[in-house]
Amino acid sequence: ILVSFSLLSLTTGAVMYLQGYPNGGLLLTLGLILTASGMGLWFRDVITEGTYEGHHTKQVQKGLIIGLVLFIISEVFAFFSVFWAFFHSSLSPAIEIGGVWPPLGITPLDPFSIPLLNTFLLLSSGAFVTLGHHALIAGDRKGAIFGTLITIILAIVFTVLQYIEYTEAGFTIADSVFGTVFFASTGLHGLHVIVGTIFITVGFIRILNYHLTDTHHIGHESGILYW
Repeated sequence: ILVSFSLLSLTTGAVMYLQGYPNGGLLLTLGLILTASGMGLWFRDVITEGTYEGHHTKQVQKGLIIGLVLFIISEVFAFFSVFWAFFHSSLSPAIEIGGVWPPLGITPLDPFSIPLLNTFLLLSSGAFVTLGHHALIAGDRKGAIFGTLITIILAIVFTVLQYIEYTEAGFTIADSVFGTVFFASTGLHGLHVIVGTIFITVGFIRILNYHLTDTHHIGHESGILYW
């Protein structure tokens, strides 16, 4: 109930803030704090149940994995929708935007600068998190810590570079369908990276605290699959 009302406040506040309604930012901030608090308390209970109380039987773990798979499927369809919008607008530009892509007056970002670097960082982070995962399975504590830590650092660098990219963009989300699609797709991806970074960081802290073993690390493995 807490999380559902928190999400309602978060989404309603976001719409109010973007539309310029009074106190929209306040409701958005309140919803964000409540959602984060609800998730933190919820995740704490799940960790306690699995690590200290031994409630994560094979059947429970199977249920958690199914839940994660369904969550990832929802993410796939969210990304599919923004890619659909991009290709629909770019492959056959409408007359309303001049019949060209990008629309006249829009100067797109150089794909061989920050976007290329961020692609390299993400691919590298995937390699390092896999390295850490295999090290954890093999019982190599140092390798697991190293691989996971480098992944977190690369993810933070990616997020900072994306922020720089946003500040340097010569257009906004309100500038034609190009700006809307660009910020909707990269913003969704940036949010995905931030959530994944939190996911991996929690797993990293649990590795440091000896919560995870070579056979029992479903929480960290879920973060890796999400990543």
